[in-house]
This record gives sequence, C-alpha cells and structure tokens, in this order.
Amino acid sequence: MAFLVSSLTALVMIFSSPISSMICDLPQSLDLGKQETFTALKQMQRISSFLCQKDRKNFRFPRKMVDGSQVQKAQVISVLHEMFQQTFNIFGTEQSSAAWNMTLLHGLLSGLYRQLEDLGTCLVPEMKEVESALRMEDSTLAVRRYFQGIHLYLKEKQYSDCAWEVVRVEIRRYLFIVNKFARKEI
Repeated sequence: MAFLVSSLTALVMIFSSPISSMICDLPQSLDLGKQETFTALKQMQRISSFLCQKDRKNFRFPRKMVDGSQVQKAQVISVLHEMFQQTFNIFGTEQSSAAWNMTLLHGLLSGLYRQLEDLGTCLVPEMKEVESALRMEDSTLAVRRYFQGIHLYLKEKQYSDCAWEVVRVEIRRYLFIVNKFARKEI
C-alpha cells in the first residue's frame, strides 16, 4: 500500500509540470480522435467478418466501467487512456505489421498516439485524491485483463487473418461504446 501511495505521489509531482496545466478540452479531442480511429479501423478491413464467424469470441468487455452512475471524470479519462494504450500496444506489434496494410496501420497508430497525448494532459490534473486514484487503478486493471484476453486469443489463433479481423471488429465496437459514454459523462 505504501508503494502505491508513493507511486501516485510521484506521478502527481511529475505531471504537475506546466504541460499538464494546459486546458483539457477532452470532448473535442475524443470526437476528433474517434473519427480518425474509426475511419482507420474501418479501412483496415481485409476480409469479411462473416467468413470469420467460427473464430468469434466474447472477450468480456468490462461494461461496469461504462454503465455505472458513480463513475468520475478521472476514472473515465483513466479508462480511455488505458484502452488507447492497450490498443496501441496490440496494433504496434510485429505480428500486426505483418497482418495489415502499413499505410493504414501507421494512420491508426498515429491517431492513437495523438489521443494518448491528449488524454495524458487531462489524466493527472483529475487525480486529486488517493481514493479517486485507487478507483482508477481498479478500472485500469479491468481494462488490462480485457486486453490480456485479446493478446492470448491472438496468440492462440497464431495471429491468423480471421483472428485479427475479430480483434479489429471488437476494438472498433468497444471504442464506440466507451467514446459514447465518455462524451456523455465528461
């Protein structure tokens, strides 16, 4: 517990620099990024999702993060940041480079990177109390578990074209859900 508190304190100190005091216009950032990310993910489709029905899987998206009425702005920002980071990690792999058109993949990764930067400027100013930070840790842990399932699925399916298509559709779907929720809550 002491490590967690000291880590949070260090993060607050690091991000209390002038860059984090910039005005956070999150809804505009989300809308712009959502369009760019959605467009890239749509354009990346190489095979019909219908052909991959046998490969479909329920990754158990942690809906409680976006269905709760007690979710705070800091938690929403934290969850979005973690989701974009994990999406960036999946599509930034060597296996992903072999599966997708490099121009489209680069566009997706660039858009995700910009979204991560935007969310990063908003994240820490919202972390004002330890209780809020602990709730954010629970939320980000749920997101990490969700993406761990996606990583394991890709590995199990040996990064097949259908596995990538299932993941592309899944990520596009959750981005829609989370962005819709975030725009409503923030």
